Amino acid sequence: MVLGQGYAGSRKILGTRRRIRYNSFHMADIHKIGLFTRRGARVLLCRKRTLAALILPGGRLEAGESAMACLGRELREELGDVTLANARYLGTYEDRAASADPAIVQTVEIQLYGGELRGDPVAAAEIAELVWFGPDDDGSRLSPILVNHIFPDLIQRGLLPWRQP
Repeated sequence: MVLGQGYAGSRKILGTRRRIRYNSFHMADIHKIGLFTRRGARVLLCRKRTLAALILPGGRLEAGESAMACLGRELREELGDVTLANARYLGTYEDRAASADPAIVQTVEIQLYGGELRGDPVAAAEIAELVWFGPDDDGSRLSPILVNHIFPDLIQRGLLPWRQP
């Protein structure tokens, strides 16, 4: 799998909050909260019924909702009877959004949280498939933000025990 190649972007680190952007002159069209959780060297990813690409569990903030409340709500909706423990902010990332229609070009910003998932996740609501994705799996199934920003950053920081290509 080749990570971190493809779309031009810039890296900015603001204070202790890590921010990696696809285009530093554009505000994202979509704002999401995402979960990074592992079992060994595998990362939990999901595929919506309307998408071919694998994405992180999580979703869009509702009006007046905190990031943690959003993440808890989305995890219950998408993964069933699970809870999140030891949640921590990992960074904010921006790139081209995964889309079922290649003619639609939007950017997505993901505030990423890491944590331990308690319970056995099952695909629910709009989720068609759950995948525990590993370093030897087919990288062409991944959304652009995972390939270009999130996975390379987490590998570099030692949070994902994969090798950089």
